[in-house]
Amino acid sequence: MPLTLAEVGEENIIKKIGGMQEVKAHLENLGFVVGGAVTVVSAIGGNVIVNVKDSRIAVSREMAQKIMV
Repeated sequence: MPLTLAEVGEENIIKKIGGMQEVKAHLENLGFVVGGAVTVVSAIGGNVIVNVKDSRIAVSREMAQKIMV
């Protein structure tokens, strides 16, 4: 399921990252890697704030839909 559907406060494991190569590289630089843990802190209108690798990052709805957990 995409990250936009993940429950707030629940830790998920990233299974796949979709999109073009530039998008994948950008997300990887932010810490979103396959097999990594990600926790949704809050979700507002599809945009999400997540904890990944001890950092809090805001991700747009479009980007969050490319991250499968």
